[in-house]
Amino acid sequence: MAPDPMADEPQTTPAEATPADATPADEPEAPAAPPAPLLELRDGLPAVVDTDAGLLEACAALAAATGPVAIDAERASGYRYSNRAYLIQLRREGAGTWLVDPIGMTTLAPLQEALEGTEWILHAATQDLPCLREVGLTPTSLFDTELAGRLLGYPRVGLATLVETVLGQRMRKEHSAADWSTRPLPEPWLEYAALDVEVLVELRDHMATELERAGKAEWARQEFDHLLGFEPAVRVEAWRRTSGVHRLRGRRALGAARALWEARDAIAAERDVTPGRILPDAAIVAAATAMPSDRRALLATPGFHGRGASRYAATWVDALQRVRQMDESELPTRAPRGDGPPHPRTWADRDPVADRRFKAAREAMLNLAEAHHLPVENLLTPDYLRRLMWAPPATREPAELAQQVRAQLASYGARPWQAELVTGALVGAILGAEQDPEHPGAAPGE
Repeated sequence: MAPDPMADEPQTTPAEATPADATPADEPEAPAAPPAPLLELRDGLPAVVDTDAGLLEACAALAAATGPVAIDAERASGYRYSNRAYLIQLRREGAGTWLVDPIGMTTLAPLQEALEGTEWILHAATQDLPCLREVGLTPTSLFDTELAGRLLGYPRVGLATLVETVLGQRMRKEHSAADWSTRPLPEPWLEYAALDVEVLVELRDHMATELERAGKAEWARQEFDHLLGFEPAVRVEAWRRTSGVHRLRGRRALGAARALWEARDAIAAERDVTPGRILPDAAIVAAATAMPSDRRALLATPGFHGRGASRYAATWVDALQRVRQMDESELPTRAPRGDGPPHPRTWADRDPVADRRFKAAREAMLNLAEAHHLPVENLLTPDYLRRLMWAPPATREPAELAQQVRAQLASYGARPWQAELVTGALVGAILGAEQDPEHPGAAPGE
């Protein structure tokens, strides 16, 4: 959404305007606004629940409580290969806050049962749903405060920012990148974790009211229902995301990067350590460029370093040797394989009409997003727009085209509220692009 250039400008009346002969030095400095009060735990820091017996006590309290339940999970991103939850925080009216350590538990099935039918409040649900599902916790309804913030047009939707903007309280964020697989967990970390659910219920209530006032409550309901089926995208040829791989020249160098990445990934998965702690991306690119043939040459390669550089040297050398012996046809190509349309930058040469369609549709989406005060990617997923503009329905009868555009968007995963908002603009882009640019009033083919 394009920013409002006047949004942050102070409004003045003529009487308040600065005299023409005044200078900045003549004006008194406005006092700095006091910082928002720091958010504190209302009930003190609860003990960590790390036994099956303790879990049953937590479940009884949560089941007897009322209203939605605020839930958060802490992972060890940047430290561990897995995406598992190392701490789960819950808060519900009448039950207070509970900190659950799932690592030593036999099962979390009693917790799932205790929360059955309860609305879950999460912030950035797509981050936590996979690791919660892994331990058997799945919501039947949810409210995502981050997504609500996006639909409401908040420019920044981090939890701390929303809590300060909406509730006027400041959160601590100094432990957001901690290694949550650490045991025992330090008390300051636990306090930080408990604060993440401290006011999530209040934040949800305020934002639900805002959504109603903005006429976006139904949009939010459809988005939250859609999240219930969220599955992380499976990365095809994930090795291509290696930082710096674009600098490699030749298919054999790409093959070397792929082989080293796959060897590193296998070691990281086995040890449950984030891959970059085994061997950094820069080392993979350095070795794929130099293609050393033995351990000594490998370890002497400039840029080849990391904790596992020497420890797993034999693995790296073996991977490079296999690549040397590969037939050219077995090596990866420069362009990744994919089933979607080509990159839009190539459309002007490959299909000028599709290029005009896409550019018109993209401009229309930006205008619609601005008019409705939400990010353009929340109005319509960019990939859906590319797919539709590259291969639109065949009919050019407007009513039939509109119906088929809605169906095509739905097949991609667009929600009904999105299709309702964008279909008219997309039909216009499709029909308009096929007019002769030299004679814009003429029908296609005239």
